[in-house]
Amino acid sequence: MYLLVIGAGKVGSNLARELIDQGHEVTLVENSRKRYQAIEPMFEHRIQLGDASELWVLERAGIERADMVIAVTGDDEDNILISQVAKEKYGVPQIIARVNNPRNRQHFDLLGISPVVSSTSLILSFIEHGVPQKGLIRLLDLGSEGIEIIEVRVGEDSPVRDTAVRDIDLPERTLLISVLREGAGFVPEPDSVLEEGDRLLIVLDPGQEEAVKAALRTA
Repeated sequence: MYLLVIGAGKVGSNLARELIDQGHEVTLVENSRKRYQAIEPMFEHRIQLGDASELWVLERAGIERADMVIAVTGDDEDNILISQVAKEKYGVPQIIARVNNPRNRQHFDLLGISPVVSSTSLILSFIEHGVPQKGLIRLLDLGSEGIEIIEVRVGEDSPVRDTAVRDIDLPERTLLISVLREGAGFVPEPDSVLEEGDRLLIVLDPGQEEAVKAALRTA
């Protein structure tokens, strides 16, 4: 598998090293000469100096035969541009992009760039996971594949508290796949009874979150 990693900061260089160790063919592209010179001895012929927002740089790096482009620079505009060019001009089968500012996520979504990875959003999800007052947490969003996984906490006033799974009236195109209780998880049976404090992992179509919140009466 041939992968282009754009951006040789800590994220890009560590990722490239792991991919190489896994046996993949990797080219790392970095536009900062200082950074390039600092890590070139480590990557040798696997790293190139250049601005990946320029087509000739991408072509020199072999984008036309790339199986995947991973844009992880520290600039969201660059990541959007590189991802869009890789997808629309070169038809790269798979694109992964880093979004540094979660507020820019909508721009990636509008252009159909998916999946995108936000370390800020990921950390916030872990923080939210530890806050019992939080009603609904998005754990996984695969918009291009038409699926989301969310976590919902059963509160004191939830209508599903002390209710068997078979009697829960979830919206269409949703599925309860796991229950987390007291630090352990299990796949619920139809007669499993939900308790206050349970965290429910639910698979759903994008856009169904509000219906799920209404059904389970979460905040």
